Amino acid sequence: MPFTTTLWNNTAALQERIQDMPFNRELAAGTLPPETFQTYIIQDAHYLEGFARALALAAARAPDAETIAQLAGSATGAIAVERQLHADYMTRYGVSAEAFARTPVSQACDHYVSFLLKSAALDPFAVAVAALLPCFWVYQEVGTRIHATAAPDHPYQAWIETYAGEDFGRAVRGMIDLTDRLADGASDALQAEMAATFERSSWHEWMFWQSAYERATWRDVG
Repeated sequence: MPFTTTLWNNTAALQERIQDMPFNRELAAGTLPPETFQTYIIQDAHYLEGFARALALAAARAPDAETIAQLAGSATGAIAVERQLHADYMTRYGVSAEAFARTPVSQACDHYVSFLLKSAALDPFAVAVAALLPCFWVYQEVGTRIHATAAPDHPYQAWIETYAGEDFGRAVRGMIDLTDRLADGASDALQAEMAATFERSSWHEWMFWQSAYERATWRDVG
């Protein structure tokens, strides 16, 4: 069994919790309030900048040129999503660049980005990759499941098509393959650290969406 299959199976309850949380149920149905999606998009734009930095940090520590190119390419892709998909929704909601810059990151966004940057800079390279994997994999799983039932005139169609699309799918498969390669031959202790970090990142994915659903700010607690 591939190592990543074990990672997913060991977090199956959390992964299903993400799929079934109110944010994603309402997103799938097209009933998620625009104000809630706007909150999410603003925080996701903040997040993706930090995520791209974490990918770039990990790329600098990669053991070979191919992996450097893969992670650096994913960092470029994260910025492209922020500039294209998010810019479109920002325009729809009338969120100017100035208004975005004035909106502070939420607790969930700040904590997730800080966790990824710390892992990318300080953890063993294999652990850093395991930390980055959920943002790829979880989004694909959510996007693909929603895409299977979404109406053609879905209000969030652009978001759905991005994360259920083939381009994103290739990036996800690349990260899964990389994680499996790094786990091959790794010690039991290193694999355990990778697994714990994957689970923690998956929890941050859940918390990020939950925070957006609650429209939480930095000052909100609980």
